[in-house]
Amino acid sequence: MATTTSITTTYAGEFAGEYISAALLSAPTIEQGGITVKPNVKYKEVISKIATGDLVANGTCDFTDTSTVTKTERILQPEEFQVNLELCKKDWRSDWEAVQMGYSAHDQLPPSFEAFLLAHVAEKVAQKTEQTIWNGVDATAGEFDGFLTLLGADTDVVDVSGTTVTASNVITELGKIADAIPNAIYGAEDLNIYVPQNVARAYVRALGGFGASGLGANGTGANGTQWFAGRGVGNVGLSYDGINLFVANGLPSNKMVAAQSSNLYFGTGLLADHNEVKVLDMSDLDGSQNVRIIMRYTAGVVHGIGSDVVLYS
Repeated sequence: MATTTSITTTYAGEFAGEYISAALLSAPTIEQGGITVKPNVKYKEVISKIATGDLVANGTCDFTDTSTVTKTERILQPEEFQVNLELCKKDWRSDWEAVQMGYSAHDQLPPSFEAFLLAHVAEKVAQKTEQTIWNGVDATAGEFDGFLTLLGADTDVVDVSGTTVTASNVITELGKIADAIPNAIYGAEDLNIYVPQNVARAYVRALGGFGASGLGANGTGANGTQWFAGRGVGNVGLSYDGINLFVANGLPSNKMVAAQSSNLYFGTGLLADHNEVKVLDMSDLDGSQNVRIIMRYTAGVVHGIGSDVVLYS
């Protein structure tokens, strides 16, 4: 059965514009290097973890064991997902791009619509992947366990009790996370505090003078709320106590994570699968007027050392 379509436009001659899609969340966690991407994982990949005790002892003439070496592992196992749409070409013959379909009874989808649909599907998958990376639950169709699920179940993770973050308390709440970061990773080059959009916006406003955290009414650089003008709330220019703030669109409001990007892993088969959307015209195969849109890919996440991660929730 074909995917239900709803065409409510009015035919008014040849198509003279472009389709406009609603704004979609980008996938900065992957695109901007927020986590370590491990491609070419066909089934499973073992991520080994090594822990040692105290290594240094007083010198003697003899060889004496001074420590222990413990090897543990985590399994990165991407799951398979798919997108399947089926459209009937007949539904588009009275729409704007009817002429683009050709005059033959053996016609095709309007090329401009086909190009739009392919890009739209790829963007929607990127949005869903971003959300699932952080907030996914494997029991939900189309999702794998995200970091919040995995970290919440790991007793080694450093937990920080959270609250509703506002411009008035955001500096205090970020301070709780910074204070909880283990000494072993504090100052690491790839250390991030991953924040959702509501925290980033609150922090920008607080630094503009809205918050009462010793900044004064004029805020950063005495520019008030204009201090961040033209830069947007993205992954540039925001830090707390020298720790980079990474705006992860997939994180739900009031949830934060502090970790090294090298300790958070995203696994997949081929990265190209996430950008490959296929269009199959079924007319030559079964004589129908249907066109199928197909996408298949694998994805999954896992963290490495739980004791090196702070979870604010």
